[in-house]
Amino acid sequence: MIFDIASVLFALGLLMYLAFRGITLIILAPAAALLAAALTGDLPLLGAYTQIFMSNTGAFIVSFSPLFLLGAIFGKLMDDTGSARALADGVSAWLGPERAIVSVVLCCGALTYGGVSAFVVAFAIYPVAAALFRGADLPKRLIPGALALGAFTFTMSALPGSPAIQNAIPMPFFGTTSFAAPGLGIIAAALMLGLGLLWLNRRAAKARAAGEGYGEHEDNLPSLDVTARERTQGSGFDINELAEPHGRESLPSFAMAVLPVVLVIVTNFVFTTFIVPRLDTDFLAEPLFGATTIESVRGLWAVIVALFLAILVLIGGNWRRLTDLRASLDHGADASVLPIFNTASLVGFGAVIAALPVFTAISDALLQISGDNPLISVASSVTVLSAMTGSASGGMSIALEALGSLFVDMANTAGISLEAMHRVTALASGALDTLPHNGAVITLLVVCKLTHREAYGDVLVVGCLIPMLSLIAVIAIASLLGAF
Repeated sequence: MIFDIASVLFALGLLMYLAFRGITLIILAPAAALLAAALTGDLPLLGAYTQIFMSNTGAFIVSFSPLFLLGAIFGKLMDDTGSARALADGVSAWLGPERAIVSVVLCCGALTYGGVSAFVVAFAIYPVAAALFRGADLPKRLIPGALALGAFTFTMSALPGSPAIQNAIPMPFFGTTSFAAPGLGIIAAALMLGLGLLWLNRRAAKARAAGEGYGEHEDNLPSLDVTARERTQGSGFDINELAEPHGRESLPSFAMAVLPVVLVIVTNFVFTTFIVPRLDTDFLAEPLFGATTIESVRGLWAVIVALFLAILVLIGGNWRRLTDLRASLDHGADASVLPIFNTASLVGFGAVIAALPVFTAISDALLQISGDNPLISVASSVTVLSAMTGSASGGMSIALEALGSLFVDMANTAGISLEAMHRVTALASGALDTLPHNGAVITLLVVCKLTHREAYGDVLVVGCLIPMLSLIAVIAIASLLGAF
């Protein structure tokens, strides 16, 4: 048993190391899965590859490809129409140049809460962040922390209604919507945002006291020679697909720029709350439609409809700014392929690991940590697996595919709301995923042209330590008061 555990850890370690070195997860994930199977000797290799790895990879793609597709197209249109830049300019003008950190965080938060991919936000907001930090004479090394706080934390896993994939994956397992446990989510978001801003502003004050300014840096977009690693880590965007910077005279108004973001949130809520209950969904019980229920799909349907309508509004409201609509749609669709295959490959990897007998021992150890509290059970399992894979969505999917039904039974037995389970699961996925080998972290540093040594410390605090504190606080509150 000890050798089997060591074999699994070795496969995971190799996966993390080689991913950090820039090798694509589409190759690494199946190779690492088969390596673990070969070292333990518990699964036939061809059977593990075709019947376990590929079937689970395909199932994830089938379930969530619409979200990746529509999200990538939406993000591309926000970029090509100049809406992302207009939104960022409006927020920074409202808050003033002296509040550069808050401006960058809120710009990232508004875009990601509206459905724009965190990777797209990093590209879109970095030039604005560089200008704001340079104007305020703040160290450039703080920019990745500000971008990470706005894009990788509270809007990804905490705020109710977020269309982020991390908030969507738990829905079919728990029969919930993206608005699950809104009160708990808002508390977690407030903690992440408040503590994150407190940390970054304190770091900025310390830098000012030491006389450290912005520094001498290149503030252009990443050059072509550094995008190979970025493409392998999951953004799916080629630097050549980014639109040329818009002149300020060609940007949409702030109201037009923020409208699609608001529309995603409002449509999501209205569709889930008022439209779905009026639909005749009895057909879902038929084998042709998967013999499922509306509770399993209503959350996905709501996000799909919301993103689709927002895309139509973006196109209709910016028709003259879209010089080549077909190219924007094509590039957005192309950009969705690599992220979903990377994430799905991690899900397939996790499925093979979960099929090994040693996984039962690992699962039992994680479950024993919680005692009788299912909130701690799901949090510990998702957090550990997300940290191992360096992927919030990948780690969450692995845990829920393997233990989802058990978590539901535990929650029902303990009288814990499945909405609370949803929110804790989403928060746990983002508690320890932002480690050095995480694809989003690597991409973010590449975009900012900074190294781990220069800037990762702040990313670690706002992306891991503070979200972990928020997760612990929510578990304590939910255990005492339930979901609200």
